[in-house]
Amino acid sequence: MTPLEYDRSFIWHPYASLKAPPPVRLARSASGVEIELADGRRLIDAVSSWWCVAHGHNHPAIVEAIRRQSEKMCHVMFGGFTHEPAIALAQKLASFAPAGLNRVFFADSGSISVEVAAKMAIQYHAALGHPERRRILALKGGYHGDTSLCMALSDPDGMHTLFKGLMTSHLFADKPSCPFGGNWEPAYAQSLAYAIDAYGHEIAAVICEPILQAANAMNFYHPSYLREMRRLCDESGALLIFDEIAAGLHRTGPRWAQDHAAVTPDIMTVGKALTGGHMTLAATLASARVADTISNGRPSAFMHGPTFMANPLACAAASASLNLFAANDYAANAKRIEGWFSRRLMALRALPNVADVRILGAVAVVEMQRLPSQADISDVIDSHGVWLRPFCNFIYSMPPLISDEQTIDRISSAIMDLASRPPDTTPMDPDFHE
Repeated sequence: MTPLEYDRSFIWHPYASLKAPPPVRLARSASGVEIELADGRRLIDAVSSWWCVAHGHNHPAIVEAIRRQSEKMCHVMFGGFTHEPAIALAQKLASFAPAGLNRVFFADSGSISVEVAAKMAIQYHAALGHPERRRILALKGGYHGDTSLCMALSDPDGMHTLFKGLMTSHLFADKPSCPFGGNWEPAYAQSLAYAIDAYGHEIAAVICEPILQAANAMNFYHPSYLREMRRLCDESGALLIFDEIAAGLHRTGPRWAQDHAAVTPDIMTVGKALTGGHMTLAATLASARVADTISNGRPSAFMHGPTFMANPLACAAASASLNLFAANDYAANAKRIEGWFSRRLMALRALPNVADVRILGAVAVVEMQRLPSQADISDVIDSHGVWLRPFCNFIYSMPPLISDEQTIDRISSAIMDLASRPPDTTPMDPDFHE
């Protein structure tokens, strides 16, 4: 049995069946914007390996930071110990974060950082003597991860409907329909205001992906929505949580997506590009008010502690990644990428199978009426040498932030080819998303 045959028979891949798994490609190495396959072919990684490889694959500064740390200590439990990589990273994160978000809780994945944020909000209100405030208000169209609480906070009609019986019931406002760059009207936030007015006494926090709703909607919405959300939270006493895991660290242009609105939350999650995609690590950042309130309550300890919390290798990688973000003008890079994508892809709006084209920063989305067939997707990937992973009815690219114009042109050509192909006519599984 070859390695690929074993993989196909025994190893589950994300959102895949073991009975009829989709084809996978055997990766051998990766460098810069490219992934090298075992047969020697190279593919441009047009989705940054699920949006995390901001500086390109195997960046020498990050690889060297991991190597140096591995010679000292690969892991030690964070309960009862601390270490220099965690301390250095916490200091850098606090300097990178919006003012006031300087209390840092390390997690081992983005999903866990969201779980931590929600638990912080609930424990905060319990410490204030309001244990009844135990529900989170989220947005339809949102996505916050695949663990149970994260699923409960993601779009209730999205990819997790199968598990509704497992999930705690939370609250939802309508998906923001005010497009980024459009004209703002207060009525756009009416559903949010109604939910807070009706259930404010139960709401511990409001959570959203600021500006960019990623994996469930690929939706860009108006910055004024965040300003209204901040105002409503202040009036009701609910905490505000921004999930910056996908959009943070220059994916939409500025360092944080919330910077488009000049709004700061009480709690923020960050992951994906935090280590430049080299190790798994995330963090939940909170204000002093949130941390002090929890610490002054009963119990005074915050009740969470992942085994691999603040793993030294991952912290070293993240510090090196943040150094690269500090040393390079990634906001300018994202703006250039936005211009290159816009020049090539906006014309796709004229195609009958294309519903919309949306571009912001280093994110390009072609919303289709229906995707082409899997065979056409594979043919485009192989013929253009560009790795794309369309899902639902979206063809999209979130390339590494180091991508040059030639790279974006090749990605654009692949997207244009795929968008021009006929829609798949095979019956769709209504419960399948990715």
